[in-house]
Parts: sequence; structure tokens; C-alpha cells
Amino acid sequence: MRLRLPAPKKESHKGQNGIVLVIGGSRTYHGAPILAVLAAIRFCDLVYFYSLPENQDVLRKMKISTANVICINKRQLGWAIKKADCILIGNGMDVSRATKRMVDRVLAEKKKCVLDAAAIKVASKERLHRLAILTPHAKEFQEAFGKKASSWQAAKISAEYGCTILLKGRQDTIAHQGKYVLVKGGNPGMTKGGTGDVLAGLLAAIYANCENPFEAAYTASYLNKKTAEQLHATFGCYFSSEDLAAELAFVAAKMHKCA
Repeated sequence: MRLRLPAPKKESHKGQNGIVLVIGGSRTYHGAPILAVLAAIRFCDLVYFYSLPENQDVLRKMKISTANVICINKRQLGWAIKKADCILIGNGMDVSRATKRMVDRVLAEKKKCVLDAAAIKVASKERLHRLAILTPHAKEFQEAFGKKASSWQAAKISAEYGCTILLKGRQDTIAHQGKYVLVKGGNPGMTKGGTGDVLAGLLAAIYANCENPFEAAYTASYLNKKTAEQLHATFGCYFSSEDLAAELAFVAAKMHKCA
């Protein structure tokens, strides 16, 4: 499987190396989309962020988390959906009718998207398509599809719905069109909350620069695990999700030199 790290061309300008729209957050989970954004910002040109109107506090916290994000309002959402090369939705969102409407709206666009957390649970499965990537852990997979999570089941579901699945675990499964590959690595430090949000943000940024969802998912999983291994060499298991997001670019730079 080929790694597909973003590599901006010398003659390119702002906006030509990936635009990501992140839709997420809730009153309870404001940190999830922040971690996703922090992971994405070094791997694409622009990151937009939107949260449902009742989550204005999430927007405020996002604005102070990094200068490298553009927070938008409801009037700008349609424009941002059209402009984005990849849409990440679900991180920190509630399982609700409002979330379902938003997820189905994104899926209806038939463009590159990453569904994480709540988005996986509420998405209308008949709307899934070949450009959609789902990133469930074992419990989310079973809740969404009614099947016990396994590599074989992930491959079967990917064929049935035509999507790509990144099934997170001790070893990740990347399933696409009925086939799958395994990505080993990582360590117990990755059990901390937020590492999945980091992976989702990284994946969205890589996918914004890549046309192959299978390769994008494989690259994101591989880089996420390799970064955790490097952090473990320094901190043992005592690193945070923010450490993981911050370290991704350093590991990616080393990998790119060897590519």
C-alpha cells in the first residue's frame, strides 16, 4: 500500500493544496473538533469550522485554540460545503436529529468526506457512497451496522455500501471495496480520549489532497501510529492527544524525506 503524504507543488498558491471543512462540537464535547483541527492545519492549506447554532461557545473556544482556522456561520455553510475538498463531520457532536440532518446533507453532496463518532451512528446508510470514509472503533461499528467488528466484517460492509472504513483498534483495518489491509503499531498511550479525533482531522487533510480513499486512510492510520510510537520513546505512555496532534508533522517530515 502506498503512502500519500501531501506535497504542495512549487508553483501552487493558497487553497490549491487542500481545503477542509470540519463540522462538529457540542456543549459537552467542545474539545473533539479542536483536536481534529489541530491535526489538520499542517497538512492542508485552509481549515474552516462550523458548529450547530446552539453551540456558539464551541465557536468561541475554537477561535482561541488556533489562529489557523476560519470559523463560519450558518449563512456561510452552503458556500463552505461547496468550496471544501474534504468535509469532516461528527467529532464531538450529539446523537440527535439535528446531527443526522447535517450528516445526510453532507452525504448528499457526494464529495469526499470523513464521518467520525456521532456521524457514523446517525448517518442514513443508504446515502453512503464511494467517496465517504468512516472511522469507527469496534463499539461504534457494531452500533452502526449491527455486526461484531472484525476486519472481515469491515470489508464486507465496505463492499455493501461502497464506502471506505478505517476500523480503529490495536491494529487498524482499512477496508475498501471488499478488501482490507492491516496497520500495526501504536501503544497503550493511544487509549486516551481524543486520539481518534486527531486521526480524523489528519485523515481529512490528507484526503483533501488525495483522490484515493483507500490510500488516504492507510496513510493517516500509519502516520498516526508512527507518531504515537515516537512520543512513547520520549514520554512513555504519558503523552496527550494534543501532543499527538503537534508531533504529526515532525514524523511526516521524516517519512517524506525517505519517500
